[in-house]
Amino acid sequence: MKALPKLARTSSNAELRQAFEEHLRQTSEHVSRLEQIFDTLGEKAGGKKCVGMEGLVKEGAETMQQKYGNTVMDAAIIGAAQRVEHYEIAAYGTVRALAELLGESNHVPLIEQTLEEEKQADEKLTQLAEQLNWQAEVDETDATSRQRESKSASKRAA
Repeated sequence: MKALPKLARTSSNAELRQAFEEHLRQTSEHVSRLEQIFDTLGEKAGGKKCVGMEGLVKEGAETMQQKYGNTVMDAAIIGAAQRVEHYEIAAYGTVRALAELLGESNHVPLIEQTLEEEKQADEKLTQLAEQLNWQAEVDETDATSRQRESKSASKRAA
């Protein structure tokens, strides 16, 4: 939840920014669903530091510190965000399977709803990547060409 606002602020593409903002809202709902499940089980909902997720978030933060152009940065943060989404999809899939195995089928619909929203978020990022990756390639090719032309002009002037 802490990383999503940073991703949204870093995004130059309005549709990507909106996707991160929407997923932040959904993530709040995911937390509420988990709290509801824990409450029903008579357990205290508490977080435990997840080293895997921490690594993915750190990797995303490092990506945002790079000096990329706007579309290249957008493409890079989509990649970072999708790694997080895939991790979450795996986690919720496991939780769903465990709930079924333990006979807690009354919790499965809430878990499945969250799992489906994670899959939809991943699909939205894939669609945006298909648009932005192409534009990032064009932008990088143009930037490389301009750099070559500038170096060539500098050599001629010298």
